Amino acid sequence: MSLPARPRILFFADAAPEVGGGHVMRCLTLARALAAQGAECAFVESRAAAPILRRFGWQAQSLLAMSDASDLAGLLTYARDIADRFQPDIVVFDHYGARDGQEASLKRELRRIVVLDDLANRKHYCDLLVDPGYGRRAEAYRLFAPPHATLLTGPAYALVRPEFASARQRAMSRRAKHGPAARVLVALGMTDIGGVTERVVRALAPALDDVRLDVVIGSEAASLPGLHALAADDRRIRLWVDNAEMATLTADADIAIGAGGSSVWERAVVGLPSVTVILADNQRVMIEHMADAGFTRGLDADAPDFEARLVDAWRRLAGDAALRWRLTQRSADLCDGAGAARVADAVLKL
Repeated sequence: MSLPARPRILFFADAAPEVGGGHVMRCLTLARALAAQGAECAFVESRAAAPILRRFGWQAQSLLAMSDASDLAGLLTYARDIADRFQPDIVVFDHYGARDGQEASLKRELRRIVVLDDLANRKHYCDLLVDPGYGRRAEAYRLFAPPHATLLTGPAYALVRPEFASARQRAMSRRAKHGPAARVLVALGMTDIGGVTERVVRALAPALDDVRLDVVIGSEAASLPGLHALAADDRRIRLWVDNAEMATLTADADIAIGAGGSSVWERAVVGLPSVTVILADNQRVMIEHMADAGFTRGLDADAPDFEARLVDAWRRLAGDAALRWRLTQRSADLCDGAGAARVADAVLKL
């Protein structure tokens, strides 16, 4: 069977203050890679997903409307209505609440299902499954995916926006000069789970000396009022609210304090030495394994001594150029930033 001239692809992505915007961002990255190859893409929008799509410049190529529903059942009902009108060839699921029954509910004759996952803990109904987790192997889904499904696992399939790959050579060349740590990026998610961003900035500020702190935060984040007050009194702190130019900030930073979600791969692409903060239980195993393997320094935001360990990790990285360079080399080797194109090719082959 030949593909239609413009295959239609419908995305169903989770978003909420407690889960952040990573699901939407990686779907948006894949949608852009598919659109570059001629596909027509649309999103099932929730009220939490809509601001992220708008902030990062998604322009609807086809049907794009917003549901008032916030629960999974309501969104699925809305998704089926969109699918009946949009008539997609492929539906992409990136939602922790969705399981094989929900995924199968959007299946129709000749329609394919793609699942993006990083948990490997529940059954899926799909034709293609992508899990970019460090150390993840296809065998992890032997009991969770249909026998016919194609499985793409490991960081080679991380869905990273192309601007990070474009900044890679410049960032690596600058890091190879082994200069001092002059800029620190604090990026712990636009939704700022638990107000962690303000905690980090307050802990680091006394130890910074003349180092600049670039703090990325969302306009609805709990930390924002406190961060505005801190920045008003401290010239070293610069706030970037609802910033869409993360590639430039990430490439220009010398050290990062970053979240343990999908932004791990953005920092890896440009070889940014990082302290990776575990903000959710589902991040813990991968970040601990990456830390043990020498790709990053890992810290648990819920640890009682989190602030003290954060300052210690900062001082070690800031004072040891050789350690920073090892982390740069290791992390850059882990992820090259071309995963979105690889996954888009696999999706279109369906």
